Amino acid sequence: MKFVLVGSGLAGGLLAAFLGRRGYDVDLYERRADPRAGNFVGGRSINLALSTRGIHALEQLGIAEEVLRHAIPMRGRMIHERSGELHFAPYDVDPNKCINSIGRAALNTTVIEAASRHPNVRVHFNHKCVDVDLESATAKFEDGEAKGDAVIGVDGAFSAVRAAMQRKIDNFQYDESYLAHGYKELTIPPAPNGSWQMEKNALHIWPRKSFMMIALPNPDGSFTCTLFWEFDNFKATTHDADVRRFFEREFPDAMPMMPDLLEDFRANPTGSLVTIRCAPWFYRDKVCLVGDAAHAVVPFYGQGMNAAFEDCVVLDECLAEFPQDRHRAFAEYFARRKENTDALADLAVGNFIEMRDKTASRLFRAKKKLDHFLEAALPGIYLPLYTMVTFTRIPYARAARRARIQDTIVYVALLALLLAAIALLLCH
Repeated sequence: MKFVLVGSGLAGGLLAAFLGRRGYDVDLYERRADPRAGNFVGGRSINLALSTRGIHALEQLGIAEEVLRHAIPMRGRMIHERSGELHFAPYDVDPNKCINSIGRAALNTTVIEAASRHPNVRVHFNHKCVDVDLESATAKFEDGEAKGDAVIGVDGAFSAVRAAMQRKIDNFQYDESYLAHGYKELTIPPAPNGSWQMEKNALHIWPRKSFMMIALPNPDGSFTCTLFWEFDNFKATTHDADVRRFFEREFPDAMPMMPDLLEDFRANPTGSLVTIRCAPWFYRDKVCLVGDAAHAVVPFYGQGMNAAFEDCVVLDECLAEFPQDRHRAFAEYFARRKENTDALADLAVGNFIEMRDKTASRLFRAKKKLDHFLEAALPGIYLPLYTMVTFTRIPYARAARRARIQDTIVYVALLALLLAAIALLLCH
């Protein structure tokens, strides 16, 4: 069986490795140049937060340890107030549970090399897909075409494979929604001695109600910062003096650590934040979608890549379960993933509000401490939502439902305690 994969990003390289391991014939096509040759372009790359789901996928291929050598563990959020005061909030009651900051280029290189180790996998760069013939499973490129038994679109949020399905499948469901916010990548370089200028093992957040900045550590001592701000404000802030005043007012502790701020702000593009939902993700036994091509989400739960890697695991399982019926394998993969990725999309948008607005509040920090207390007091019974999403492989939809039930029970119990305390006071 031959698969033609369109898109050699993170999920594309990983899926090629999974399919190659099973002995399938794989041609992997990518519109960009080979990132292993130093062709990676920065400026649009929000650092990746690798967690349990993604690590599990890498473990199946024996490359998790190799990947984690390039990563920096982040054990919690470091909240920066305007005053410069810092608050550290651990992600979990277990200090050994962390998310891992890793650069996109290093991870992309590793998964492509993992795929290339299989002699039945061939990787082709500088091939831009312009269309797909669904009936014949033929991907058409600017300079030729490739035919397989099936074409798999792993080509991101603005997928050419999905676009072909939209044009040619009756009643194809498609929805995209953009946040009013965009993002811009900025940098905090290493200190003169090469060390990190802030706490290394934390995800740094500057929450400012309607906007925020975050920073993730890199192995070279730098931090990749991302400013999430309304598009209207990005458009209105065109002069260096305006940028400088804005950062001095909102991020006074970060400003002295960003010597290239004005250059970065001018040079790096303003990216958009989109949620994409579609259905179905497959056409007969000929075409299938994986990762952002099927379900792009905003980055605020740090799960986009992890969810795409989990797609690869599930699709691999379905192909193994139905080796002689690819149509059923594609349909089963879609059935197992659709509800969960829709749930993740909602969780990711909700976490944006939490990160930019609630993380600075005392009430929010008290709720997190209560979550950790209950998790320690009721092991295996009470699990905070963030723990379920990030540190388990509980399906996203089930995690969201369980969190709602837990919150209802906790709030009812707290209300009962409050009423009992009031009644006791009245009795006295």
